Amino acid sequence: MLNAENLCVESVMKRSILLLILQLTLCTLLVSGCASQGLKTSDDLTVYFHDEYFSPAQELPDADTLFELPEDALNSLRRELTRSKGYQHQSKVMLHEWLANYINAADGGFRYADNVTRSARDTFDDREGNCLSLVVLTAALAKELAVKVEFQEIDIPPVWDRQGGFYLVNGHINLKLLPQDKGNVFNISTQSIQIDFLPERAMQGYQKRRVSRAIVVSMFYNNIAAEALVEGNYDRAYGLLKLALKQEELFLPALNTLAVLYRYKGLDQQAEVLYKYVLSVQPEDMNALNNYAIMLSAQDRLDEWSDVHKVMELARIRNPYYYYGMAQQAYFDKEYQDALIWYKRAIAKADYRHEFYFGLSRTYWVTGDLSRAEQSLEKALKLTTDEHNKRRYQAKLHAMRSH
Repeated sequence: MLNAENLCVESVMKRSILLLILQLTLCTLLVSGCASQGLKTSDDLTVYFHDEYFSPAQELPDADTLFELPEDALNSLRRELTRSKGYQHQSKVMLHEWLANYINAADGGFRYADNVTRSARDTFDDREGNCLSLVVLTAALAKELAVKVEFQEIDIPPVWDRQGGFYLVNGHINLKLLPQDKGNVFNISTQSIQIDFLPERAMQGYQKRRVSRAIVVSMFYNNIAAEALVEGNYDRAYGLLKLALKQEELFLPALNTLAVLYRYKGLDQQAEVLYKYVLSVQPEDMNALNNYAIMLSAQDRLDEWSDVHKVMELARIRNPYYYYGMAQQAYFDKEYQDALIWYKRAIAKADYRHEFYFGLSRTYWVTGDLSRAEQSLEKALKLTTDEHNKRRYQAKLHAMRSH
């Protein structure tokens, strides 16, 4: 169903960006950073590359080709647009709205499937892909129609999968289609359309972070590098990670992946140097801390492990979104009393976040505490500055009072 803020293409709960790998037997952990935007640094990162241990990989994808579509795909898009122009003119549908409908068309739309990262071309041919693949495809289609896009990373709780001897935790990304500025006969609206491949309820309340196209490309390279690592193709993984870091010189997920790759190659010293470097840039990066702690434990360096573990625990308990993530998970697991405890802990850490009060409100509601549900929702409404959230909270508050 299409609305001006969210398009849920398929109700699936799996996330698609490979951001964490754990091998059970070796206890080697690869994790991404919470702030996965590229951080600026004046350091020369080439000192952390070790080409002498890897053979040059063949046929690594160029960044521009990730967003390329075959001519038959572009012709299909143009034909559909031409065929529907009369309807669009009569119904005053804007071009970015038409594209959103095209992506979700019942007789030709694209669906979420598996956790393999594909280029726009392959995703179009297969009519399916993970959320990063579908975001890349949507951006490619939007470019052909001169529709501007904004990429968004979503701070959802991690979801674990397993492939072979690896555990993988997956993140989430979506994008917005922006209305045309002027000169389009369909331009009667100023609302953007969010394209997402998870159900709307799974997205509510989570922070969104706008990211650049370069970050999206780095994510893509990091994904397929992780896939190559799972397959044991270390040379290809290394080449892809260098490409990821070429896009964003300090993309922390790729640096973490690179450190894990070094460990799989038996380069523990090089891995440790890289972990320490990431932590010098972002001292409370939970992923680097986890990686480093596991490495220290495997080497029986327990005093150092204890020091790192203390930093991890302090960072976790100071972070209100740690409690919020626990609350969200408890809510969806229908552990409502636990959810109330976690939401209240999140609020105790950050009583200015509207999404914490909204979560508390709906938990009170399902437990039958209607008075507290209404009070919490009123608080959420006062705190939010987003117009979409205001409309949503107002509608829910009206429904509560009419109950």
